Amino acid sequence: MLEALCYNAVMESVRIKSYAKLNLTLSITGVADGYHTIDSLVTSVDLYDLIVLKKRTDKQVTITMHGCGSEGIPYESNNAVKAAQYFIEAYDTYGADITVYKNIPMGAGLGGSSADSAGVLNGLEKLYGTRDLAGKKLLADRTGSDTRYMLSGGYARLTGRGNEVTPIESDLKLNYLLLAPETEVSSAQCYKTYDEMGGGDGDTQKALSALLNGDREALAKNLCNDLAPAAKQLTKEVVVAFDELASFAPLAVNMTGSGSGVYALFDSPELRAYAKSRYRGKFRTIELKTYIPK
Repeated sequence: MLEALCYNAVMESVRIKSYAKLNLTLSITGVADGYHTIDSLVTSVDLYDLIVLKKRTDKQVTITMHGCGSEGIPYESNNAVKAAQYFIEAYDTYGADITVYKNIPMGAGLGGSSADSAGVLNGLEKLYGTRDLAGKKLLADRTGSDTRYMLSGGYARLTGRGNEVTPIESDLKLNYLLLAPETEVSSAQCYKTYDEMGGGDGDTQKALSALLNGDREALAKNLCNDLAPAAKQLTKEVVVAFDELASFAPLAVNMTGSGSGVYALFDSPELRAYAKSRYRGKFRTIELKTYIPK
């Protein structure tokens, strides 16, 4: 059992907003222990899943999913359930009834599953009064590579398998229009196809320098994703999304994660809103902006 500082917690339920992320860069740097290693600049955006947790008087975990087709996720493979079970085992607490109201599209590279896992861990910490950031990070790593980052969000550089997180201080506000094709891209298949195709010349350091300098245009020039060519080969919808967004002449167009979400970076919220109003394609459109946690 993990040791944690505890404080008086009289609450019986908590509500947590857990935010989506965008990969501004995603460079594949190698393979270690059978997993690809990455160098990625990421940011939180103002799209979130709402997670409600209520105390139980036993150690059981229940979960109810609402929205974005999440109702069909099997209980035994739901990472939010796994996060709760790991927490209960580690800190010897009671269980929880969890309800997740999903707004983050699934399979779009926005980190929705990791966001839910992180939200559950953060919520259970509030519910049961544990204070153990190091232990919580270890539990996060057990549920997924992005979950450690999702615990706090914001701008960050992710290395290793994505679980090595370096927070980045920046107040730069960015405006995006996301296209979310219904066809999901399998992460495993995307990485496999990347290995077969090879290549990728993204430079996260250049993008990071632009971000730190507050240079929106230089950042746009260095947005990249080594997995984009593989995702385009796996589904033509990613190709279409790139082409449709490029037609609005944004600062840049990029893919997040392993897809299938593709986003355009605009110089202002007005230009983003104009592009959305003129879009006539078939994909779901979502206006996004930078979210900087307090």
